Amino acid sequence: MSQDNAERSADQLPTWNLDHLYPGPDSQAVKQDCSDAAAKAKAFRQDYEGKLAGLSGSELAAAISDYEAIEETLGRLMSYAQLLHSTDMTDAKVGRFHQSIQETVTGISAQLIFFTLELNRLDDRDLAEKLKDSALARYRPWLEEQRAFRPYQLSEDLERILHEKHVTGRAAWNRLFDETMAALKFPLNGEELTEAQILNKLTDRDENTRKAAAKSLASVLKQNLRLFTQITNTLAKDKAIEDSWRKFQKPVSSRNLANVVEDEVVESLVEAVRSAYPRLSHRYYALKAKWFGREKLEYWNRNAPLPQANDRRIAWGEAEKHVLTAYGEFSPRLAEVGERFFSQGWIDADPRPGKASGAFSHPTVPGAHPYILMNYQGRVRDVMTLAHELGHGVHQVLAADQGYLMANTPLTLAETASVFGEMLTFQSLLRSESDPTRRKIMLAGKVEDMLNTVVRQISFHEFETIVHDKRREGELLPDELCDIWMETQQASLGPSLSFDDDYRTFWSYIPHFVHVPFYVYAYAFGDCLVNSLYAVYQEAEAGFAEKYLEMLAAGGSKRHKELLAPFNLDASDPAFWGKGLSVIESMIDELERLDTSM
Repeated sequence: MSQDNAERSADQLPTWNLDHLYPGPDSQAVKQDCSDAAAKAKAFRQDYEGKLAGLSGSELAAAISDYEAIEETLGRLMSYAQLLHSTDMTDAKVGRFHQSIQETVTGISAQLIFFTLELNRLDDRDLAEKLKDSALARYRPWLEEQRAFRPYQLSEDLERILHEKHVTGRAAWNRLFDETMAALKFPLNGEELTEAQILNKLTDRDENTRKAAAKSLASVLKQNLRLFTQITNTLAKDKAIEDSWRKFQKPVSSRNLANVVEDEVVESLVEAVRSAYPRLSHRYYALKAKWFGREKLEYWNRNAPLPQANDRRIAWGEAEKHVLTAYGEFSPRLAEVGERFFSQGWIDADPRPGKASGAFSHPTVPGAHPYILMNYQGRVRDVMTLAHELGHGVHQVLAADQGYLMANTPLTLAETASVFGEMLTFQSLLRSESDPTRRKIMLAGKVEDMLNTVVRQISFHEFETIVHDKRREGELLPDELCDIWMETQQASLGPSLSFDDDYRTFWSYIPHFVHVPFYVYAYAFGDCLVNSLYAVYQEAEAGFAEKYLEMLAAGGSKRHKELLAPFNLDASDPAFWGKGLSVIESMIDELERLDTSM
């Protein structure tokens, strides 16, 4: 345990220690890794370009091992730059360092592009023969993942151009969005708040504060709407051009391929959630409007605490205890890995100006460890966010033994451990609560979180789908983007929520639309999967936790069908999504029963 963390009080919010990656941006270690990686990439290309077909299985395995080592060094450099940048996006020197490392890494990795392209040109029978060697067989899942992209890969020259121009194309627009959002200030009651702080005010106990926060958010977003529209149009067109060259049939197809999930499975998920809108969100928000004594709930009250809710702030030390206790009740091993994040400086939870909003767990590289970023405000939702991100972090630690090329899981499975961690924490807290009013408040909070994860994210997916489809016909005006947003939000949230024109701008602050197109359905995929998985856990005999940890430790070495088979679950079965959604529905049923009995 570091001295800083050992001496930290129970309510002092932690900041992470990036020295585990590099001592500093100007350190000799950064310069040395850049230099070594460049030299090794150049030598690798000289040694292997045009020669893969003639290698034996063991020789090809050695080549992949060398490639993996170079990529891990580049991954460490890029992770450090990204994490440093996320802690203060308004610092010009940090921004310059981030851009410099991105350009350096892109230039070095351009030397390696030939490798996966040439691997994909190997004859199937020739590769099958090579795979008889046990050293190469270890990389089979990674090879299969690479070869899935064969129909969509371009010539090496085109691939290199796309790769090298990334830093002045998509990555530059991403940086512009991030730094713009980090620099925005939202006025409220005489203060200038960050994005994370103003969003937190939307869950304030005082309705006047919530309304003022919503109006402030809308006003500042509207002032910047022209820029956000330009970013959205440019990135959507950029994606359409690349999709056209690669011959992807739908805007979502490339994401599905990267997620190792079929288009049909995603369509089945989207349709199942969309059909469940009336049974889920529409019904719940009608119930919540009733609790507030209204026919309709204003959009700034959508995530409002219930009238009877206790507004007590939860100290950081208490949040840590809640989450680790819940993890430990399920598996001591899960809690042991989770505890390292707190004791060893792997979490940055302090909300401060310039820091990235939201939350994430960055896996970095297997030779290091993950880092969690969040903006802790002391609400129950923040405890659930901690449980969520810690789930990611534990998953990333357990999967690290798979190595750099196979540690990371597709987005659809990456959300499994995080949502499962949330569910463990929620159920642990619920079991300790016997008061009907408190149970109602807790259940309502969980239902709202699940609706935000499932219904809201699928409505985001619908928004993206329409935007990308329409962008292929021409540039979209700000009002057109706002119209699409209102259409998808009203359909998903239902008639018991009322919106005004200020809400029209709220699409513009969603970072996933900018950074990772079509990421959002992975949240719904993960939530429905975990609901089904938790149902199996509740009915399971001894041994479930061990199988679960084995699933996490597999990382990206297995596909969703293989990982879920030990639990008798199959995401390609249309009934699978119904099982997951029924868990949310049953919680709303219980809320209605509690409502009538109180």
